[in-house]
Amino acid sequence: MKRNRYVVALAGVVLHLMIGSVYAWSVFTKPIAAETGWSIKAVTFAFSLAIFFLGMSAAFMGRLVEKYGPTVTGTVSAILFGLGVMLTGVAIGAHQLWLLYVCYGVIGGVGLGAGYVTPVSTIIKWFPDKRGLATGLAIMGFGFAALLTSTVANHLLSLKSVGLEKTFYILGAVYLVVILLAAQLIKRPQPGEVPVQTNLPKSSTGVQMKANDALKTPAFYCLWFMFFINITTGIGLVSMASPMAQEMVNMDAAKAAALVGIIGLFNGFGRLIWASLSDYIGRPLTYTLIFVVDILCLGTILYLRQELLFSIALCLLLSCYGAGFSVIPAYLGDVFGTRELGALHGYTLTAWAVAGMVGPTIITYTSHGSDYSKTLLIFIIIDVISLLVSFFVKTQIKLMKKA
Repeated sequence: MKRNRYVVALAGVVLHLMIGSVYAWSVFTKPIAAETGWSIKAVTFAFSLAIFFLGMSAAFMGRLVEKYGPTVTGTVSAILFGLGVMLTGVAIGAHQLWLLYVCYGVIGGVGLGAGYVTPVSTIIKWFPDKRGLATGLAIMGFGFAALLTSTVANHLLSLKSVGLEKTFYILGAVYLVVILLAAQLIKRPQPGEVPVQTNLPKSSTGVQMKANDALKTPAFYCLWFMFFINITTGIGLVSMASPMAQEMVNMDAAKAAALVGIIGLFNGFGRLIWASLSDYIGRPLTYTLIFVVDILCLGTILYLRQELLFSIALCLLLSCYGAGFSVIPAYLGDVFGTRELGALHGYTLTAWAVAGMVGPTIITYTSHGSDYSKTLLIFIIIDVISLLVSFFVKTQIKLMKKA
């Protein structure tokens, strides 16, 4: 029986909606700190640890997607992430900070890595004619997850019969069951189940390269660096959005909070819109435009300091941040083929782990009170470097085509 590729794509969206709940961790930081006496900084570190293990484990999990298939890695994600979240409740109840780090940061983080790589390369194989749309759909779920999870979590926390510990038990159980069910629908396409691709993307080299062979090419490291810089800038802006709005353009706290919610929408929709656009204008031009928009918007925030322009610029910047995640898998598929795309995507996600450490470090050492000038200037400089790299990678693609 011929399977429907949109069902596979929908399953990928659902899976990413579950694991993307990691972005709602800030909802829990104050309640956990109040319950246990741990500092906000100590509780927040569990999130940083989870993102680090997501990025680092993705390289290994990407290999497993190619070897055993997406249903297996999706099942692993369900067990590890669901269990990690449930055990987080145990750690809070026992008031053991180290256990929180192990359960949410390590176990949950590895589950995140397994879940993140599970649908992306598979969905691209189902949509050879619409690679950008396919990855945009899958990764859009990850961007919107925080809105869904924060709403549900706040409701559970408000119920006296549930409370903090039970909230994690309930959420963990839901994640386990839903991810497990979604994983059963994410299968590789069989011959005849996908449309024949007649027009190759502009950035396509026409090769089908093994992941380890791709690591020997300059093009891979160019794409890794571009992805790394995009995330470094984006993570920095996400973490600074509210205080920057209040201190740079005198926005009140309520407006700043609303702006944070709005940029979350741009982060989510940006993943789909930019990725879909890349199907028409090509991945190289799309990534070049991402950095051009970044530079212009960062300059606007740094030099103009006007509330409306600040808000527009920040929204566009966060759409570019989301775009980096959704465009890079399709870009990798164009340049290196889809033969071992899951593994290659996993290798590239190590940039996320590194950026998660570098971004906050830049902020810590360059922002002083209400002065974000040095931070923004550094972001502009590294984006300019990435813009130049985006031109250089085009020459590498041309060389690969001729080889």
